[in-house]
Amino acid sequence: MNATVPRPTSLVGAHIRLDPLTEDDLPALFAAIGHPEIFANGYGGGSANYHADLAGFIDWAHGYYHWAEGRPFAVRLVGGPDDGQLVGTTSLTEFEPKKERLHLGWTAYDPRVWGTVVNPEAKLLLLTHAFDSGFGRVKIQADARNERSRRAILKLGATFEGITRRDQLRADGTWRDAAVHSIIIDDWPEVRERLTERVASFGDAAVVLDK
Repeated sequence: MNATVPRPTSLVGAHIRLDPLTEDDLPALFAAIGHPEIFANGYGGGSANYHADLAGFIDWAHGYYHWAEGRPFAVRLVGGPDDGQLVGTTSLTEFEPKKERLHLGWTAYDPRVWGTVVNPEAKLLLLTHAFDSGFGRVKIQADARNERSRRAILKLGATFEGITRRDQLRADGTWRDAAVHSIIIDDWPEVRERLTERVASFGDAAVVLDK
């Protein structure tokens, strides 16, 4: 099967749906992820790229997300009192169809949904979308200093491949080392089963945000 760059589309699960991210979503995305602790962990180039105001966040977002060549998604809740609430973002990008590989990343969530079903179901939807589109390798990486993200990636069933040194320039002018992981098509049946079981373990109740 030849890999094909997927068209922008919505991916719907039991607890969340992933919709193509648009300019109109940016105020809601700012409300969800515009928190110092998210950028302190390395997201978006690190703390120097944190913006406490909406205008600054929107200007940063225009340059950060792969709007044209990537597939950035808005993560929204499904069901319950917070149905439709935007709680984060994630992307598929760096498509190389001939080599059947892509990159899953640019992921950040409202801290209120950390540790819930949101991330495992998002990964289940995205990985299914990637492998159903014919890709054979999905790269997932994190700042080597971000232990929280690295643990979450390993919990998905991804394989740690090593550290790429001096991989990316941070906003503060320092260089980031990247902890690189992957899930390949050979791994997918086991990873899919594991993720499906994790999602099921949260039960049927909708995710409810603390106010």
